[in-house]
Amino acid sequence: MNVIYKNEGAIDLPDPLDTLSVSVVVYRPDLDMLDRMFETLAGALHQLVPAQRTRLYLIDNGGPGELIGVPEAALLPEFMLETLAGHGNVGYGRGHNLAIERAQSRYHLVLNPDIELDEDGLAKALSFLDARPDAGLLTPFIHDESGEQQFLCRRFPTVLDLFARGFLPSSLRRPFAKRLARYEMRDVIDDQTIVWDPPIVSGCFMLFRTDVLKRLHGFDPRYFLYFEDYDLSLRTHKIARVAYVPAVRILHHGGGAARKGGTHVKLFVTSAFKFFRRFGWKWL
Repeated sequence: MNVIYKNEGAIDLPDPLDTLSVSVVVYRPDLDMLDRMFETLAGALHQLVPAQRTRLYLIDNGGPGELIGVPEAALLPEFMLETLAGHGNVGYGRGHNLAIERAQSRYHLVLNPDIELDEDGLAKALSFLDARPDAGLLTPFIHDESGEQQFLCRRFPTVLDLFARGFLPSSLRRPFAKRLARYEMRDVIDDQTIVWDPPIVSGCFMLFRTDVLKRLHGFDPRYFLYFEDYDLSLRTHKIARVAYVPAVRILHHGGGAARKGGTHVKLFVTSAFKFFRRFGWKWL
C-alpha cells in the first residue's frame, strides 16, 4: 500500500490549469546527487514567469529499510511535494505511472534523479511547447560531466547495435563506429539544430503535454527497467510530434547497464526481448 506524504501547504490537488508537474522515481539513490537534482530543478522553476510552485512527485521504490524519507532539498519553496512510498520496487515505468495518473497539469516532466538542469532550461522548454501545439514531447541537449554531448536520440535499433554499444569495450567498438553513429543520429543531432521526430528519445528527461501522456497511459508496466522510454517514444509518434530542442540543456550523470553489474545486464536483455517482440526484430 502506498504511503503518501504531502508537505505543508500542498494538501489540495493542483488546479487543472497548473503549468507543470514533475515526477522522479528513486531506488536507493545517491543522496548528494539527488539533492543536486532538486536544487537545479528549483533554480530552473524559479526562472518561470509567472513564478509558481510546482507539484513534485517523489516516488520511492525502496523496500523496508531502504526508504530515503523526505530529502531536505525537496522541501524548497518552489515545490509542492507529494511523496509516494511503501509500494516496493515496482519498476521505473510503473513508479512514474503512479504520478502520471495523479497529474493535473498542462505539462508533465519525467525526470531522472541523476540529472542537473540548466537554470533557463525549463523556461525555454515551456516557451517552445507553448509556441508549438503540435509538439507532444520535448527532449533536450544532454551532456556529461566533461561537457561532451551524449547522443541519446536514437533510430530504431538492431540487436547488433544494442550489443555493440552496450557491452563491447570502446577498443572493440571501432569496427561498428559507422553503424553506431547512425543509430545515435550523429548525422543530424548537434548542439544548435532543432530536430523533429527523432524515433526514440531518452527517459532521463521527457517533457510531455500531460494530455498526450495520459492518452498513452504512461509507461508500459511490462518493462521493469530499460526500454520503457524506447516503447513510450515510439507510441508517442502515433498521436503527437516529438522535438529535440538543443537550447534546453541538462547534465546527465548516468551510465550504461553493463557498467552496473550482472543484475542490470539481465534486466537489459529481458526488456530488450520484450521490446523487439512488440515492435519487431531487427538483427543486423
